[in-house]
Amino acid sequence: MKPPAPGGTIEIAGKTISRLGFGTMRLTGPGIRGDPHDRNHALGMLRRAVHTFGITHIDTADAYGPHTVEHLIKDAPTPTPTAS
Repeated sequence: MKPPAPGGTIEIAGKTISRLGFGTMRLTGPGIRGDPHDRNHALGMLRRAVHTFGITHIDTADAYGPHTVEHLIKDAPTPTPTAS
């Protein structure tokens, strides 16, 4: 079971999301441009934010990369839920 999201949650458009967002600006390359130096580390940070800390609000911007973070999010697979 995931821990409660840091800062609590809020309802937006019928969805419950974490109040605290995960800022992704530093997941990109030098000067906030291009791919990160260590792509696997960046993917691991995204996975940990979501699956360990319960973050459901990921803050991105086209300027980060551009589009780098969106591709990282797409490529960070989510674990398969286990049956209980």
